[in-house]
Amino acid sequence: LDAEYLAFEPFPVGRLDKDTEGLLLLTNDGQLAHELLSPRKHVPKTYEAKVLGAVEETDGEAFKAGVTLDDGYETMPAELEIVRHFEEEGEAHTDIRLTIMEGKFHQVKRMFEAVGKKVVFLKRISMGPLRLDPELSLGEYRELTSEELDALRNRQL
Repeated sequence: LDAEYLAFEPFPVGRLDKDTEGLLLLTNDGQLAHELLSPRKHVPKTYEAKVLGAVEETDGEAFKAGVTLDDGYETMPAELEIVRHFEEEGEAHTDIRLTIMEGKFHQVKRMFEAVGKKVVFLKRISMGPLRLDPELSLGEYRELTSEELDALRNRQL
């Protein structure tokens, strides 16, 4: 290992479920991680998902108001965008984009369960000003650019 990385000791900023893919930030900057994860900081996290069932505008209205999860927790307002409805194997599906301001355990999946739908694919595409690099393949990684790091710090700190 290169000596400059021996003391890096990175840790993930948040988590992705084992069946979720997308943006995951690794850092050794505890302050930055706190600023990105604290629900009080209102850092938007955007996901793309494929949902079993026809997601409707009423679901978007429910998410905008905040939904009650299975454990009684009421989510902060979220923004739901319906991308397209389609049929697959004879069943209705919907591609959506959802932006949340917090990151509770399995939150996106549980929000859809609260409105009677099931997420069958989930991908985080952004966290605050940072967007998933479209050039990266699944499992690939890269260092942030100085511009991306500045954008994260200036928005948060």
